Amino acid sequence: MTRILSATALAASMATAGFAASHSETENPMVGGAAMFADKTIVENAVNSADHTTLVAAVKAAGLVETLSGEGPFTVFAPTNDAFAALPDGTVEALLQPGMKDELTEVLTCHVVAADAMSMAIKGMIDDDGGTHPVSTVGGCTLQATYMGDKIMIEDEQGRTATVTIADVKQSNGVIHVIDTVLLPAEDAAMESDAAMETDAAMEMADADVPMVGGAKMFPNRTIVENAVNSADHTTLVAAVKAAGLVETLSGPGPFTVFAPTNDAFAALPDGTVETLLKPENKDQLTKILTAHVVAGSWTAEDIIREARKSRDNFYHFAAVSGDALSAKVTAGNRVFIFDENGNAYEVTQADVMQSNGVIHVVEGVLLPR
Repeated sequence: MTRILSATALAASMATAGFAASHSETENPMVGGAAMFADKTIVENAVNSADHTTLVAAVKAAGLVETLSGEGPFTVFAPTNDAFAALPDGTVEALLQPGMKDELTEVLTCHVVAADAMSMAIKGMIDDDGGTHPVSTVGGCTLQATYMGDKIMIEDEQGRTATVTIADVKQSNGVIHVIDTVLLPAEDAAMESDAAMETDAAMEMADADVPMVGGAKMFPNRTIVENAVNSADHTTLVAAVKAAGLVETLSGPGPFTVFAPTNDAFAALPDGTVETLLKPENKDQLTKILTAHVVAGSWTAEDIIREARKSRDNFYHFAAVSGDALSAKVTAGNRVFIFDENGNAYEVTQADVMQSNGVIHVVEGVLLPR
């Protein structure tokens, strides 16, 4: 294992040197732990930000990927995951339902301006207008921009104020300003009524015994991918699944058992390993590692424990989708540990997160094939 990781780390250090040079040329800030490249579109950059997985999921659900990948230019005020999490319980889940696409689109396009407006230009317009500048958005909302010192504030039609926390993230088709609050259109009683009707089923489920992972409810009527994108503890895994082109596979009927490493598990790998694996030229290696965490079939903890107890050593051996071997060890106290081919053992810290196409077990380490 030491030899494998050393080679990976060496490759990572070489890749990181070129990566840093390329990033510095853009003069762009980092967002959500990822470099933002000025020669990429808003969508191409946003998908790599660990702080914007909810926004990306919403853009996809609203069918706005193609629009925001277009020539623009656009100015996007981009709310973080925490901003969406601060909305009333059930709001995000409701808006992401297919029947709420129009309402979701209205909310998202209230964050988009049909112009390339850097922070200095915005401040200039605010000054010209005597301290408050009205901003017309693609969604028909009118926002009010003000500033104090270096901070730009944006007020929505409900009087909610967002602060720009990271400004001037240049894109090939505009600019992103990261904000700490979701901007909402004026309250609409009819929309609220529709939203309440659409969310009845979801809220009933939310009130039931639905497990939480990474601060988000995991709904058993959703796929592995649909749930995983909402876990704040699995943003690196989600980014890797996207980079490997496995979203469609893990959204399929399955069933699959996924041993899902946390962000901390990926962070524990040698410096630069994750960044190297996410590079397009390493897609095959990334795919092999990820599919070494997937077993065909829906294996609950009870299933694993039962099969392991049949052996003298309390082990049960799986064949992962990658073709690599995984082994489950059950302790006297029914704790489950998963061993990879290198002999590394990681505990299942949260078991039996049921999905419409299988089951997720959260694990504390990344399982590496030989």
